[in-house]
Amino acid sequence: MSSYIWVKNLHLVTITLSIILFVLRFFWKWAGSAMLQKRWVRIMPHAVDTLLLLSGVALIFITHFYPFSPQGTWLTEKLFGVIIYILLGFVALSKRPRSQTTRWIAFILALGCLSLIVKLAMTKIPLLMG
Repeated sequence: MSSYIWVKNLHLVTITLSIILFVLRFFWKWAGSAMLQKRWVRIMPHAVDTLLLLSGVALIFITHFYPFSPQGTWLTEKLFGVIIYILLGFVALSKRPRSQTTRWIAFILALGCLSLIVKLAMTKIPLLMG
């Protein structure tokens, strides 16, 4: 059981860091800040998100909640939510020229998607496939 608590806490910390870094990078992008050119800003989100993914996969094996299974419907929805969040984050932060309105809409939708992901993780009750 101690490995579950350790991995879950790692997952929660990396979630928090990932969200903070996403919000910071969006506002730096919006403000045209030179912070986006800092080496740690280019590397840290990838390191954090890799740990987030690995801790999530470890939790799947520890808890035996498998996506695409009857017991893991909430996890299947969560995974689709994460994919949508990543795509919206890509639009909000991409280097491709996009209007500020498009970036803001993608950012706000990404945050909404995050709230659904958190709700699914906390309640383990599917919203769509229930």
